[in-house]
Amino acid sequence: MLCKPREERVSVDMPEKMKDKTGNVLHGVSLLTDHDVYLFKEGNHFKLYDKLGSHPMTIDGRNNGWKPDVHPLKVREDESGIWEAFVPGVEKGTPYKYHIASRYNNYRVDKGDPLAFYWETPPRTASVAWDLSYEWGDDEWMKDRHKFNASDAPFAIYEVHLGSWKRCPEEGNRFLTYIEIAHSLTEYVKEIGFTHVELLPVMEHPFYGSWGYQTVGYFAPTSRYGTPQDFMYLIDYLHKNGIGVILDWVPSHFPTDEHGLAYFDGTHLYEHADRRKGYHPDWDTYIFNLGRNEVKEFLISSGHFWLDKYHVDGFRVDAVASMLYLDYGRNDGEWIPNKYGGNESIKAITFLKRFNEAVYRDFPDVQTIAEESTAWPMVSQPTYVGGLGFGMKWNMGWMHDTLDYFSKDPLYRKYHHNQLTFSIWYAFSENFLLPLSHDEVVHGKGALVGKMPGNEEQKSANLRLLLGYMYSHPGKKLLFMGGEFGQWREWNHDESLEWHALQYPSHQGIQRWVKDLNLFYRNEPAMYELDFAMEGFEWIDFHDWEHGIISFIRKGKNTDDIILVIYNLTPIPRYNYRVGVPRSGFWKEVINSDSEVYGGSGHGNLGGVEATPVPAHGRDYSISLTLPPLGVLFFKSET
Repeated sequence: MLCKPREERVSVDMPEKMKDKTGNVLHGVSLLTDHDVYLFKEGNHFKLYDKLGSHPMTIDGRNNGWKPDVHPLKVREDESGIWEAFVPGVEKGTPYKYHIASRYNNYRVDKGDPLAFYWETPPRTASVAWDLSYEWGDDEWMKDRHKFNASDAPFAIYEVHLGSWKRCPEEGNRFLTYIEIAHSLTEYVKEIGFTHVELLPVMEHPFYGSWGYQTVGYFAPTSRYGTPQDFMYLIDYLHKNGIGVILDWVPSHFPTDEHGLAYFDGTHLYEHADRRKGYHPDWDTYIFNLGRNEVKEFLISSGHFWLDKYHVDGFRVDAVASMLYLDYGRNDGEWIPNKYGGNESIKAITFLKRFNEAVYRDFPDVQTIAEESTAWPMVSQPTYVGGLGFGMKWNMGWMHDTLDYFSKDPLYRKYHHNQLTFSIWYAFSENFLLPLSHDEVVHGKGALVGKMPGNEEQKSANLRLLLGYMYSHPGKKLLFMGGEFGQWREWNHDESLEWHALQYPSHQGIQRWVKDLNLFYRNEPAMYELDFAMEGFEWIDFHDWEHGIISFIRKGKNTDDIILVIYNLTPIPRYNYRVGVPRSGFWKEVINSDSEVYGGSGHGNLGGVEATPVPAHGRDYSISLTLPPLGVLFFKSET
């Protein structure tokens, strides 16, 4: 391969000692040390972004006029496979590409820089010379974020697609910039009470309709919304207001676009050559060859990059199941078994373990979260006990069963009672996060409120009930934008959310409910401290399928922290319904989804009830309640 730049923007950043007194380049001197090369060849260099790619420097020179032969790169003589050159005169903002002339098959192509910090706005495809200087103001957050990102801390995540959260219809429906959205998003998230935001992939992607999941720039935020520093400002502003930032990250596949990673040097450099290993039939994308040290380093360096340079608080790692299974999305004969004859990808397992080990070693105060949709064991357990090493795992089984149950007419729910209760039996096998994500409101699935049965009033009540169920169930929480106010329309990435719906009381009520749920959730340790431990949960009754009622207790580390939760999953109010409780005294009704302020019918218990020594559900004390139709009640024991 002969790799040449199309623009004078291929260089390695040099310290002052590498320049003479006039500022000219001292040719033949590389920023790469012998130790860098050793780590690179070994497969253990996870900060490639500091060494490879292009880095700006101050020196005189002229543009080469996009002539591919003017500034050729040369291969190093250390058998590392690294090509390099010092190119003077490149200013910040200069577009550039690599011109590839392959010795293998006369392949000629112009490629973007895989380690570029910035790209031209699509459909343009050049990389852009840039630096990452920024004066951060989130010292307080960074100092204390180990508390906010801990497994025993409240996690209520607001999932956001930046291109469609809000737009400017008066200006041609344009995107908000990172700067604009920083203020409006932060104010909104603080008002509604979420602890974190999770951004659908912001890494540069050529096809906007992929929502970022077909990534080209693994080290660059998309320029659709501004510069790298603008994106830093967004994260900085969220942090300064006490809100964590999680990025959706895609190491599982990449697009086939000519200017990207695919067929980079005239060979399958990043992907497998055999399509049975290297091609995703479901997504028309390529699969990383995780057997190559250089590819593993590239991806792990990408992860480190966002944690290091952008101060993010963790990753939601996309499509982990597609990485773990060699036959994912394939029919018989379309995949190659591993050396033991199985369908497990040994190389992907090794990569994911190394990725998580590296992240938690260097950034112990963040979280990695796996979107893994199968029953693969120990996804969120440490690697030293045989796990994959993630901090959390999406509970896809809970999501599917719950949405299927809530979509049913309440008349028939009693025949499917176990769909709602079954998840508790495996709730503590992983560190689960409960997702009501973007995937559930696209491709004809409809909005969350549209999945609910009944008339408009019942749909709203069912949605409040669903959201109450998520917040009370063991596990961290995630809600995709629009669900918090009951958007009617299915999510469309080309349009803003239906903010106008908030002029109607039913949508105002749902939003108020989510706000109060978040406040209650964050203020009650029993609701989050033992999310991942069976000691934090105790059934009262899961047998009353005939009346569609379930009840349980959430507990904190302090034995005095007890919250009682009761659900009536039918549209019929229940009066004088007796529920066993673990202690005597007053049980305060702290939150009620049927309250009129949420758009409910107003059934309740006048602020709370006194426990009496009447046995029920195997307990010595009980309380007699009014259960609202399609409602959930939260009670707190006042000792």
